[in-house]
Amino acid sequence: MSTSAEIGVFGGSGFYSLLENAVEIKVDTPYGPPSDVITIGTYEGKNVAFLPRHGRQHQWPPHTIPYRANVWAMKSLGVTRIIGPSAVGSLQPHIKPGDFVVCDQFVDRTSGRKDTFYDGPTAVHISSADPYCPELRKLANTIIKEQGISGHERGTNVVIQGPRFSTKAESRWFTSMGWEVISMTQYPEAILALEQELCYVNIALVTDYDTGLVAEEGVEPVSAAEVMEVFHANNERVRDVILEMIKRMSPVRDCKCATALEHARL
Repeated sequence: MSTSAEIGVFGGSGFYSLLENAVEIKVDTPYGPPSDVITIGTYEGKNVAFLPRHGRQHQWPPHTIPYRANVWAMKSLGVTRIIGPSAVGSLQPHIKPGDFVVCDQFVDRTSGRKDTFYDGPTAVHISSADPYCPELRKLANTIIKEQGISGHERGTNVVIQGPRFSTKAESRWFTSMGWEVISMTQYPEAILALEQELCYVNIALVTDYDTGLVAEEGVEPVSAAEVMEVFHANNERVRDVILEMIKRMSPVRDCKCATALEHARL
């Protein structure tokens, strides 16, 4: 079995069990070890690398995930496209638990995370105007619609530091700004992929209404256990979308992700 891959997947518990001829490998990086061993296997004739971003035992809280090591490891294996599913909370009433959101923007509310590969001496200013790959977003939205899943073609993902959930005041603020969902892992994962000129797409599964919304109805705030319960209940649908995306991915990249560094260096 080859130890190279063209497509990478972060997260998606149980996904790697569907890969053929799967092998586990350890990858060393200049940024330390990634979250866990990487599983490489084949699906529909394509080599796929799988890495659980939190580790298989969920041992990495969101603010401690080795994001740089994870992305660098994927790039070192030959990966050019990454699918990054994640669990999110809804900030808007019309975005319901069980819905999928293919995010097109994020708002970074994290602090202190290692969020660039370029600490000098070369100055690199990557454009994050459109942080998610338009080609992969279009493909994901097409498949979500075909599979009859309630989905939203775009949305802004507010990325908080974690590991705590938001206060009611914070959540109400995010809602008032018109942002759609909230999570803890999209930054800097998405932007680090772009710094490596990789295509990246986030498929966000809504597991709950965030605390600012439920406060208006007098509902108890969500717990981590409830989030995981909804996520696991919908895990098969997420997996089906990812597998169909892998099946349909063209070998040619026509997006700007592949040349993201072209005008980023001074």
